[in-house]
Amino acid sequence: MNGPQDLGGLHGLGPVQPESDEPVFHAEWERRAFALTLAMGAQGLWNLDQSRHARENTDPVTYLSQSYYQIWLRGLETLLRERGIIDEAEIQARMVELAGGKS
Repeated sequence: MNGPQDLGGLHGLGPVQPESDEPVFHAEWERRAFALTLAMGAQGLWNLDQSRHARENTDPVTYLSQSYYQIWLRGLETLLRERGIIDEAEIQARMVELAGGKS
């Protein structure tokens, strides 16, 4: 096992319980995080392997405590920071803005 993303199929973790008629996205932000990751990759800013590495290169506790699309968003933030497109201050400022109800 290389990381928490490799737990599939191990004994003792219980069965997977999919939702009946589960939507692909539960919220609009999930759709946006996924789309932005793919769109920026299509612009040549990263490839599939780099995108996956950004998602899976998270400490196990954080990885296992986040939802699927929270992991995608975290990976997107990592990729954007690594390429100098955004910085941590911009991410934090936007989070404060969104928490205040502004968009």
